[in-house]
Amino acid sequence: MNVDGIKVVDATLRDGGLVNDFYFDDEFVKALYKANIEAGVDYMEFGYRASKRQFDPAAFGKWKFTSDTDILNAIGKKDSRMKISIMVDVGRTDFQEDIGPRKDSPVDLFRVATYIETIPEAVEMINYISSMGYETTCNLMAITKCTDEQVAKAIYAIAQTPALAMYIVDSYGAMYPKQTRKLTRLYHNILAPVGKEVGIHAHNNQQCAFANTLEAKDLGARWLDGTAFGMGRGAGNCHSEALLGYLNGKKYHVEPILKLVEEWMLPMKNAGTEWGYNTSYMLTGLTNQHPRTAIAATKKKDYQFTEQFKVLSYQ
Repeated sequence: MNVDGIKVVDATLRDGGLVNDFYFDDEFVKALYKANIEAGVDYMEFGYRASKRQFDPAAFGKWKFTSDTDILNAIGKKDSRMKISIMVDVGRTDFQEDIGPRKDSPVDLFRVATYIETIPEAVEMINYISSMGYETTCNLMAITKCTDEQVAKAIYAIAQTPALAMYIVDSYGAMYPKQTRKLTRLYHNILAPVGKEVGIHAHNNQQCAFANTLEAKDLGARWLDGTAFGMGRGAGNCHSEALLGYLNGKKYHVEPILKLVEEWMLPMKNAGTEWGYNTSYMLTGLTNQHPRTAIAATKKKDYQFTEQFKVLSYQ
């Protein structure tokens, strides 16, 4: 398996934190960190750095706000074999106050997440964070709600920034491999000539997260997201163990993540933390809708799938 230039990014704490309001204890974080290093993962994402003015710190675990101190307290000494990233949402972070110089931080990369209508703000954030010495990438969310013209315009805008890569983000789990191929080509054709790369962050509403990730990789995407046992909002994400199993060889190794699943992920899920594919999530993916209705239906154990489909089809 040729893995030249591939960057596997573990997003378990960040996307998984949307399931449990970011209440991960330090023992789990340290175990995840160690497993990712042993598996050859390139970046581990330590949650968000959200604004404490907008979000009540008493209502969330610390990985919603991820400070440099929190990271070092959890992992001890930083291991140079794997880089550390944090996500910042446009409009939901006090980035000029809460992001200091890279030389004083264990963080290597900030991933700036944006919707199509806030691309100018994303450009401002990327330029500022890059000026502080960090690597940056951009996640364009809810891409299945955008036109090709909107997407192309957004890519051109990000291509003018210092961002290393721009991500295809299937926020609603609505994409099929055919759409992934089309978007990866579009991204690659605009980004490659200026030395930038394509990333893929897939959701599993229609059980296509792994397939979409492989399709993107085969067409040149080099930044590949996964989460341990697929832990993520709603239907979850591409499973790290599936992705690493596919890439398994000299650089990447699946066994450390399999052990993490056995020792940590299964007990977490069995204790009541819920994520992963179900029919309600499939229906929001099928109709290209935000999973909020499926999240509510899952919590209520609402199995009226025919009625859910009717409602979603008319939205």
